[in-house]
Amino acid sequence: MFKSLLVPTTGGPGDAAVFATARLAAQAFGSHLEFLHVRVDTSEVLMSMTAGGVGGGDAVQVVIDRMDAEADATATAARQAMTDLLAGAGIPLRDTPQGAGPSAQISLETGNQSAWVAQYGRFADLVLMGRGGPDDGAAETLEAALMDTGKPLLIAPAIAPASLGKRIVIAWKDTPEAARAVSCALPFIGQADQVTIVTVLDDADAKDESGSRLQRALRWHNKAVEVRTLLRGSASAADVLHREAEALGADLLVMGGYSHSRLREVVFGGFTRRTLGSAGIPVLMAH
Repeated sequence: MFKSLLVPTTGGPGDAAVFATARLAAQAFGSHLEFLHVRVDTSEVLMSMTAGGVGGGDAVQVVIDRMDAEADATATAARQAMTDLLAGAGIPLRDTPQGAGPSAQISLETGNQSAWVAQYGRFADLVLMGRGGPDDGAAETLEAALMDTGKPLLIAPAIAPASLGKRIVIAWKDTPEAARAVSCALPFIGQADQVTIVTVLDDADAKDESGSRLQRALRWHNKAVEVRTLLRGSASAADVLHREAEALGADLLVMGGYSHSRLREVVFGGFTRRTLGSAGIPVLMAH
């Protein structure tokens, strides 16, 4: 069970969809949510500017002062937004276990977000965060959450989902990464209304019995498991998977993790556009 969830926040508008996804997970498992906001360390920015040949003086101090003020305002806004959202959802703030229902706490740190997420994530059952954008540092933080924590990563969609884990699609390949993702998703799989294992083949003559073997294994956790083997044809595998997930009304996609070089493409590139669609669905990944 996912009893402890780490939820990094940015203080921006994307936090609302992340919170909505986290709330659904917390309600499903009675989880404790730890919201983590990392404030920019302007002393590190100053050192970087100095090392890059930018001199000191009043102009640099003005920039640093402005960055300090913006970082303080963002941290304050992030904490207030989380406090308000938790109050609205009826989730109490606490830092020790009390009762069986969802709870939450808010943690603030200063420095490198990727490093703090990796450190905090090692002690959580699941890391849950938004996709962000390709140029705002989100890719590096997602990489840290997936590669450096040893824990599964749940990526929230840009638009708040109405449900989570009711209809699951497993993007299956007979690889250790996909197998680990399925293992990490078992708490969701055990509670789902429907689980569909989707294998996309390039060749009509190719045979892959691993999907059926996975089905037999998962039916010990949930009897409502089916297998669909699809041909890629002239479309990309991501296009085929997207159409199938959309047709099935999936609200969670489970897939294996990728190397550092592929994660940016998966999260921000064509895979996200084709597989998650315009509204998007949560994606659970493991490496």
